[in-house]
Amino acid sequence: MRSDPYADAPHLPEGDAVDPRTLVGAGSEPIELEIGPGRGWFLIERLEAEPGVRMVGLEIRRKWATIVDRRLAGRGFGDRARVFAEDVRPAIARFPDACVRVAYLHFPDPWWKKRHQKRLVLTPDLCRELARVVVPGGELFVQTDVPERADDYQQVVAQEPAFAPWEGDPRVAENPYRARSPRERRAIEDGLPVVRMRWRRRSPGESCGS
Repeated sequence: MRSDPYADAPHLPEGDAVDPRTLVGAGSEPIELEIGPGRGWFLIERLEAEPGVRMVGLEIRRKWATIVDRRLAGRGFGDRARVFAEDVRPAIARFPDACVRVAYLHFPDPWWKKRHQKRLVLTPDLCRELARVVVPGGELFVQTDVPERADDYQQVVAQEPAFAPWEGDPRVAENPYRARSPRERRAIEDGLPVVRMRWRRRSPGESCGS
């Protein structure tokens, strides 16, 4: 019987709580979180562009979590970034409050038809957890090349009062993070419209009209 080549996929430490900052040497400073990094190229480009950034990726597919985590170590980024084979929902529930500076979702949910809406990654429950772990003044960034799905994401985040649209409108023209996922590059090359959305985490006591 063939052995599982990804049986040793990296996982978060066991226990009811885990602080992702301690896994990438961030101390008490907030990290950047990528949900579903896939093949990991956005994460790698981000680390190359910003030497001070420390990142954690949560990738449900054990194969890609293993490959990308090894790739990070091989490129000398193992002390600044890790990718773990985890479902974001139970994983993020174990994180402490205000430990993330920026949360990214790049082209999630390949099931873009209406009948697959129940399988969305960005649900109201996840959005509520993101509001808890993102620091005041921090960011949530989502992009997709499926316009209908962009509308869905925007509606979900609009229900979470802790997030304010970036400069009054969540839709932004450019990706400001000096890194692109392969899907984003391909969409640009193919001339597909990419919808990019950015939100700011409101400060405690800040009114929803601010």
